[in-house]
Amino acid sequence: MDRAGALAGLNRRLLEAFSRRTTSALREILPLRVALPRIEPFLALNVAKEVRKDALVIRRAAASLEHGAPPGAELARQILGEVREVDREFLGDVARFPVRIEIPYARIDPLRLQRIERGLDLAYRILESWRSGRKLREAFAREDFERRLRELLVLYAQETQALSHSVQLPGILAALRERLARGLLRVMNAAAAQLAAEAARAVHRRRSAGRLAPR
Repeated sequence: MDRAGALAGLNRRLLEAFSRRTTSALREILPLRVALPRIEPFLALNVAKEVRKDALVIRRAAASLEHGAPPGAELARQILGEVREVDREFLGDVARFPVRIEIPYARIDPLRLQRIERGLDLAYRILESWRSGRKLREAFAREDFERRLRELLVLYAQETQALSHSVQLPGILAALRERLARGLLRVMNAAAAQLAAEAARAVHRRRSAGRLAPR
């Protein structure tokens, strides 16, 4: 069983739900609704980028588990450099749309490094528990699992906000950029708390949560 692949699939579903909730909430903010058609393709490509980056983190955590050595700071820094290739492909895709982006690495890298470190630790613990036959609800207290998920999603939100500051919108929409960045962070933080709480409750509430433990 490809446990790392299964975990990457669960993470993809989580991030896609996070993106859908963010976009839906932004539609309710009238001034931002005007700019949303211009940035929706950016948001969709951004979540695809993050899914790929997280999958790399999960695969590296799985490799660490196979070698019997928990992932550390050196591996996190290595991954931080490697994900810039994903960035380059993302920028190539974004070039098809009427927005311009320059990734502000000075602001983003510290956030990314934190997220990579925490993602490695969480993925390692999940994969280790699955290998030993334990379910998620047996490996994590509900409050601990919720906190870990929320922290990862909030770091994602902070990175997305930092990236949104570099988005160059055309014409009159450029005046909305700062308001968009503030609204985006507020909406994503709220969605992060809600989604993390729902996921943690689901894992601990249902006997069917055992399906989250691949054999």
